[in-house]
Amino acid sequence: MVKLSDVDLSLKISKDVYREQLSALQHRLRTIELAYRRDGLRALIVFEGWDAAGKGGTIRRLVAEMDPRGFQVWPIAAPRPQFQGRHYLERFWSRLPEPGILSIFDRSWYGRVLVERVEGLATEDEWRRAYDEINGFESMLTADDVRIVKLFIHISEDEQAARFKARLDDPWKRWKLTVEDFRNSARREPYETAIDDMLARTSSVRAPWHVVPGEQKRYARIDALTHVADCLGRGVDLNPPDVDPDVAELARQRFS
Repeated sequence: MVKLSDVDLSLKISKDVYREQLSALQHRLRTIELAYRRDGLRALIVFEGWDAAGKGGTIRRLVAEMDPRGFQVWPIAAPRPQFQGRHYLERFWSRLPEPGILSIFDRSWYGRVLVERVEGLATEDEWRRAYDEINGFESMLTADDVRIVKLFIHISEDEQAARFKARLDDPWKRWKLTVEDFRNSARREPYETAIDDMLARTSSVRAPWHVVPGEQKRYARIDALTHVADCLGRGVDLNPPDVDPDVAELARQRFS
């Protein structure tokens, strides 16, 4: 199982290669989305990563060429008051994909074994048993033919600090920075331990983790989109759908 210390953060690509590969990947993902809509398939795409790792930017490029009717993006923050005191997985059930839909999570139920563990928002008994709960949750979904793609975007401590500063200097991005971001970055070591434990204990055959080297945003986006396309496209008929016979007959009558 991969650990954060094993990830090569020096990986880069040029702007020209990035533009070429991004365009091809977005077309490929659009084709996959149409196939899922046609066949009523379902998928979950989970993005986790360090603060300022580039999750939002990667998601924007993931869905840029998709039909908005075929996907949903769920930004996950602290649970709302109505979910306080309830099981932490409850709020995710209503966000699971309907047939033909891709559900994309910008953070997820893994908060239980990450921020809630490190910040003491869950007791040790609660976050320790969460590994089995999460594995069971995902096992139920994959047994019901929901595909699950899980990505963790990894960046160095220095790169994170540089991105924080860039955000602070940009009037249009300052809103992204919070007190919690700085507090969390000061606890790098316990977060690294929690992340490595998560990768080791919740990666399964049908729902494995993929760690994205995120030091260069261009490389991270291509790596992430390639992984999503490979996982979602595997074994799926990506040929264009046939014309509905009734539509074909009406068109023949109208245009002949």
